[in-house]
Amino acid sequence: MANPASVAARPVTADELLWMPDDGLRRELVDGEVRVLTPAGHPHGDIAMRIGWRLASHIEMQGLGKAYAAETAFRIASNPDTVLAPDVSFVGLERVQAAKGTEGPFPGAPDLALEVVSPRDSFEDVEDKVSRWLDAGCRMVVVVNPRNRFTWVYRPGSEPVRLTEDDVLDGGDIVPGWKLVLREVFD
Repeated sequence: MANPASVAARPVTADELLWMPDDGLRRELVDGEVRVLTPAGHPHGDIAMRIGWRLASHIEMQGLGKAYAAETAFRIASNPDTVLAPDVSFVGLERVQAAKGTEGPFPGAPDLALEVVSPRDSFEDVEDKVSRWLDAGCRMVVVVNPRNRFTWVYRPGSEPVRLTEDDVLDGGDIVPGWKLVLREVFD
């Protein structure tokens, strides 16, 4: 008989993640392992909302696709499944229409994933998430760090770009016409 302590738990699937009880906790799935996310403080939520509101307004007015809030899950890998939920995200219109009628997590990475660093986030965890987003096909990952008021912009095949609160984040070819004055986000 096998020792129960030596038997590895089988990976959790994306479908099983969605059927977990709604107990107020946010969860992500990384390589089949459930990770419970600790609630962020109000400064984190304020910054995410300020950015999300500006992004969503621009996207809607321009008819570019959809902006999503932190509760939106994206299935970025299978067997074992990885399901992540950025603080703010954008998916272009063509991909939104192609996914119409599907249930569960959005299939694939968003075109833009934006993460606001929480006080408990480690540098390694943030870098891992950025790598996972880019490896899954995300075209732009933005990491906002309220502590030092820096914003990092990552794109596949390019060196990351560091912006300060005096700079303007530009949506470029991912979100055409969208510009975000970073000082307005931090003040």
